[in-house]
Amino acid sequence: MTRISAAAAAALFLTTTALSAGGLDRSGQPISALFETGSYAELGFGLVQPSVSGTFTHPLAGELASGSVANDYSQLTFALKMDLNEQLSLALILDQPYGAAVEYSQAGYPLNGTFADLRSQALTALLRYKINDRFSVHGGVRSVGMEADLQVSSPAGTYAAEFDNDRAIGYIVGAAYEIPDIALRVALTYSSETEFSNPTSVMVAPGVWAPVANTEFVMPQQIALDFQTGIAANTLLMGQIRWVEWTATEISPQGYPGNPLVSYSDDRITYTVGIGRKFSDSFSGAISVSYEEDQGNLVSNLSPTDGSLSIQIGGSYTMNNVELSGGIRYIMVGDATTETIGAEFADNSGLAIGMSVGYHF
Repeated sequence: MTRISAAAAAALFLTTTALSAGGLDRSGQPISALFETGSYAELGFGLVQPSVSGTFTHPLAGELASGSVANDYSQLTFALKMDLNEQLSLALILDQPYGAAVEYSQAGYPLNGTFADLRSQALTALLRYKINDRFSVHGGVRSVGMEADLQVSSPAGTYAAEFDNDRAIGYIVGAAYEIPDIALRVALTYSSETEFSNPTSVMVAPGVWAPVANTEFVMPQQIALDFQTGIAANTLLMGQIRWVEWTATEISPQGYPGNPLVSYSDDRITYTVGIGRKFSDSFSGAISVSYEEDQGNLVSNLSPTDGSLSIQIGGSYTMNNVELSGGIRYIMVGDATTETIGAEFADNSGLAIGMSVGYHF
């Protein structure tokens, strides 16, 4: 049954992308490696190809198309889990939890020349203590680094800024209940917010940059409830409910005339449910559905989406101690109306693929 769980993890590898979860969430900050059996190492890669475009109705020129505004991006993850003794385990996880890759390049569109490129790197260290065969607790720290480049162009002028890397520390605590005989596990995990103060420079003339006050903001706290259970021979039901407090995030760099640059009027809850099945001693597969409700509010031109519905399938093939996993996800992006110019973004989508190599030792 544990091999089915691994296949399910592959199918859910891309549970959040830049198309949902507040527009900045990418990895979902998973901790599933902590629950692998024995010592384990995993290397994963993901590629996301969004298709996001909209139209702005000009009172004189009529309907103007934005062109595709969301760039492709990739994800690289690494996890190492080791049993220190019969009760205590350690996991180290590398990922890129947040990001943005938006660019308006359609001639004639009011925001032509606008782009945002936000990058992050995170290292998470976790310990898990087994109280007995049923109960365990886990916790640790996460170190997150973030940096960005930004340019907002409009008929009123251009604002450009560079946000140098800053690193913040957050903490994680949680608990899990398990019944191994039926592959049941329910895990509740809380991750604290992280506070940033990025050194910032703005362009005061073409090619001339000047430092201004640091840009201070927080990335939100979150709570994730993960569950799985056997429902029939060689068949596993699994899922996640994840709440993220995006209303706590507001980014207002000095000198930007339309502050806040980034803010959210609602928190987000993402629901995922799926089924995994072991077809043979070597091969397992899984299918799952994820949903995030649209809020119906105006959204940022740097994140012109609202909610999502997606379906993903994945599989896992085991050879001795090596496990090869892969998944593909199709995302139906919620329609949205942007603030400032009131552009309409509709009928958008995205495609994501993920693969990983795991080794039990």
